[in-house]
Amino acid sequence: MTSLLNVDRAIELILMGLETKGPEHIGLTEALGRVAATDIIAPINLPPFANSALDGFAVVASDMSEASEDNPIGLTIVMDIPAGSAPEQAIQRGEAARIMTGAPMPEGANAVVPVEDTNIDWEAGDPVTVGDKVIITRPVKIGAGVRHVGESAKAGDTIITKGTIFRSAEIGMVAGLGMSDVLATQQPRVTIISSGDELVPLHEPLTPGKIYDSNSYSLMTLVKEYGGIPTRMPVARDTLESVRGVFEGALAGRPDMIISSAGVSVGTADLVRGVLSELGSVDFWRINLRPGKPLAFGHLRGVPFFGLPGNPVSAMVTFEVIVRPALLKLSGSSDQDYYTTAVAGERITTDGRRSYERVTLTRDGNQWVAHLTGTQSSGALMSMVLADALMIVPEDMKVVEPGTMLPVKLLRQPRL
Repeated sequence: MTSLLNVDRAIELILMGLETKGPEHIGLTEALGRVAATDIIAPINLPPFANSALDGFAVVASDMSEASEDNPIGLTIVMDIPAGSAPEQAIQRGEAARIMTGAPMPEGANAVVPVEDTNIDWEAGDPVTVGDKVIITRPVKIGAGVRHVGESAKAGDTIITKGTIFRSAEIGMVAGLGMSDVLATQQPRVTIISSGDELVPLHEPLTPGKIYDSNSYSLMTLVKEYGGIPTRMPVARDTLESVRGVFEGALAGRPDMIISSAGVSVGTADLVRGVLSELGSVDFWRINLRPGKPLAFGHLRGVPFFGLPGNPVSAMVTFEVIVRPALLKLSGSSDQDYYTTAVAGERITTDGRRSYERVTLTRDGNQWVAHLTGTQSSGALMSMVLADALMIVPEDMKVVEPGTMLPVKLLRQPRL
């Protein structure tokens, strides 16, 4: 009997043959979730000038060194500096300037006293009179309340590295540097195929022996989640002509990857493997993985192909474990799986394959405790709905006793 391929070796073989897609310029408003195709270097300092971090009074800090409730210090207000304006003069010893958050620091000033620490009660926008006194009763340190030039980034700094996924923070940073577009890796185009006479479109009523096609929807969403552009093909029926036609149609769209669910096991109606031999080659089709042993990988006219199991949970788990790394490599993403560890909260049994058990996570002191989401049937999609993570039981560990520490792959942020 042919031995099953190790999961890690399977991923290694898949990634060896994949090349990251090329770059393209996109507008910054389109960058969310995209992958940086090159390092981004700050063209300017950010902030470009020293500015106030709060509403208050710009002062010379040494004037305040002896300030207290019993020894209030009075400074002469010499100017008002709203945000967006430039100071008209320098600050001398014994002087202060009212200053708004974000406004440039005047020359000579090296600290900002919060308005709450003065005798003046004003709201932003209210005028002050030049020549009035501001009374301060607390000392202030040099640099207090000041955002310094280049505090966030200095000109020439690498602020985003190649492979970084653009989130709101990265986009805000790039916008702050005055850049309206970025160079991103092209998104992989992924065609998704479901097969089987038992599958019914969502808008049609169920009849005896039929089920709705859920796999194409969960796989489409996973492709989107990891940066790809999915296309769903019509369901391939259980005839050679239908399967061949759907795969030919998929290839006609010139995708970067094809994913099918069902049709790669040892059942008599599994026609996909026959069509694969016509259109390309299968590198392997059985992996030491639970759920998901019948999983095929190959190339159809040069296009990477993944044949996932038909059971809904198996399709999702094998996508997370096997397809996700390939999709991230195509997109150029340096994003890594988020793993942590947890102790088993109950006894778990497996058949000796590397197993990915659907679990919820709860906090117990300084560790996570994993509990099965209920039945681990590969057809029980609710086990994925409830799951915070996949607990990874290594090969040949057929029994996991409560308290055993194992790695877990997070699917979402667990509840504390």
